[in-house]
Amino acid sequence: MIELTAYLVLGTLAGVLAGLFGVGGGLVLVPSLMLLYEWLGMASQWISHLAIGTSLAAIVGTGLASARAHQRRGAVRWDLVARLTPGIILGAWLGAMLAGILPEPWLKRLFAAFLLVVSARMLLPEGQRHAAQLPGVVGLWCVGAAIGVVSALVGIGGGTLTVPYLNRHGIDLRQAVGTAAAAGVPIALAGAIGFMLVGWGRAGLPELSSGFIHWPAVGTILIASIPTAPLGAALAHRLPVTLLRRLFACLLLVIALQLAI
Repeated sequence: MIELTAYLVLGTLAGVLAGLFGVGGGLVLVPSLMLLYEWLGMASQWISHLAIGTSLAAIVGTGLASARAHQRRGAVRWDLVARLTPGIILGAWLGAMLAGILPEPWLKRLFAAFLLVVSARMLLPEGQRHAAQLPGVVGLWCVGAAIGVVSALVGIGGGTLTVPYLNRHGIDLRQAVGTAAAAGVPIALAGAIGFMLVGWGRAGLPELSSGFIHWPAVGTILIASIPTAPLGAALAHRLPVTLLRRLFACLLLVIALQLAI
């Protein structure tokens, strides 16, 4: 019951954050699952791999719910999603393959370092800049590939990379969030399949797992995250997002330090 309750709480947080920031919820799911799996004594040599693969699988459902909620408000640029997706799929596959050969401690350190960078970027004020022009189709394929690699390696939907990139290139912040939520679905799907394949047949994995995806966690998280993602999307159009991002950054900083220690 404690384990299932923890998954429900994580799913609720992931759903709200997915709709609010377009981040897919992985920034909360991955470190929380790492700490929970460690506390449960589950597959110690694969804790980070399981947390990332499980997060990616859950983000597929959460991202779909978030993207649908943003689409209802006309905040998804499907033309950009279509141009980013080919590179995203290729990059997510590559990221999953790289994660499969990294030892567990290094994968955890990589995620902690990523959280520190993300939280610092959220906390530091950005100077005024002129919006740059978006690159062409090939350029967006390359951008999508880079986002896909990093996202699959650390188990996120890519919103922390996609949102600031689109916003810096002249896309309205709310449209950037909605577009990132939609683009996070192919990232999560390709990454989850990759983690399933690279983890297939590894010794010491928990029951009801396919490779590095733990299905009881995925199912329970989705029960909570799918209904709460539209709530986050609604809040994104009403609340002061800048203040919320800074509070979220402080939470990420605490989690990163905990993982590093």
